[in-house]
Amino acid sequence: MNIVIVGTGYVGLVSGTCFAEMGAHVTCVDIDRQKIENLKKGILPIYEPGLEPMVQRNTQAGRLHFTTDLSRCMNQAEIVFSAVGTPPNQDGSADIHYVLDVARTVGKHMSNYLVFTTKSTVPVGTAAKVKLAIQEELDKRNANIPFDIASNPEFLKEGDAIRDFMSPDRVVVGVDSEKAKKIMENLYRPFLLKNFRVLFMDIPSAEMTKYAANAMLATRISFINQIANLCERVGANVNSVRTGIGSDSRIGNKFLYPGAGYGGSCFPKDVKALISTGRETGYPLELIESVDRVNEAQKMVLFNKLYNHFCGELKGKTIAVWGLSFKPQTDDVRQAPSLVLIDNLLLAGCRVRAYDPVAMDQAQQLLGKSIHFASDIYQAAHQAHALILVTEWKEFRMPDWDKLRKIMHTPLVLDGRNIYNPQEVTEKGFTYIGIGLSS
Repeated sequence: MNIVIVGTGYVGLVSGTCFAEMGAHVTCVDIDRQKIENLKKGILPIYEPGLEPMVQRNTQAGRLHFTTDLSRCMNQAEIVFSAVGTPPNQDGSADIHYVLDVARTVGKHMSNYLVFTTKSTVPVGTAAKVKLAIQEELDKRNANIPFDIASNPEFLKEGDAIRDFMSPDRVVVGVDSEKAKKIMENLYRPFLLKNFRVLFMDIPSAEMTKYAANAMLATRISFINQIANLCERVGANVNSVRTGIGSDSRIGNKFLYPGAGYGGSCFPKDVKALISTGRETGYPLELIESVDRVNEAQKMVLFNKLYNHFCGELKGKTIAVWGLSFKPQTDDVRQAPSLVLIDNLLLAGCRVRAYDPVAMDQAQQLLGKSIHFASDIYQAAHQAHALILVTEWKEFRMPDWDKLRKIMHTPLVLDGRNIYNPQEVTEKGFTYIGIGLSS
């Protein structure tokens, strides 16, 4: 099967590489020439465990190709995936003009039947606009070439994307023709030989499914964060509460971990886009709007705890920050709680020393020389008045507390993910502050 994927960001590159791994002939297209040249050399624009060797292997095998010219790879394409960005507009709505640009280019250059499939997260109704854009370009050419539209949203978790793609718990596909359905069945059958878990539905429902899924997960995070904040005020322990409610099979324990709020490229953007859709249709999504507000406030929780501990006297203090990415196993710092924390620390007159296993380069592009980027966790903590853990990387789980006690100015730990045993840390001579824990 010949596949074209437009966009070599996180979704496009992972998807294209995994399709190639299963034997498909894949061409990944991007307008960024430097990115394409780097990919041809095996240099990836993102960090994802296991992705780099897979890209190199399939490139060498001749199954995975990279180009800047979409028009030249259209002749043999059976499926064209749009995996370009849908950044938020100022009002929070999704900007789909990149998707429509791809559709128009396809309409200008297609020469045979194909299925144009949207993999980017797009508002309900985008498929109809895509179909119109392609048809308008065909009409300009007086070309009578049939095509179909499909929606195939991705559900990849950064840090675990390859496993998610290769062994999905479900694949959502929206189609409006039997021919398109058959082609998408053939595409995904190799991934699901033992249990064919492709959920076919109408296109608007597929578009909505992605937004609804992310909004539900974001809701769980904001819910447990509010419960955590209440636990602190009533003398309860959120870890016990989380275990108690998570043991209920109707609830489960996933996405019930309190912290400093969600970030990344999906949840913040998609929640705001869904809110915008609700407003546009005259049906405000009050629950989802609350989820968004709670999350924005939660990103201040670590700074507020630090501020209160020092009674507002933060100027001149050195603060160590462990973790910059919005979650472990990725270098993605988009909308990361660490950035909100650091911005507020700098505004308060603090000196910030930060460390992250893989996200330093990405963070430095945003923060420049405003903070010190340390070479390891101990250099970050040197002479620090407080240590704040923001991202729960594995290498942060078992630090040498005795060493930290010696090198830090003040033995204070703010655990933004509740990964440490408070008793163990306090026995080592530290003041411990967690999330949702009564003092």
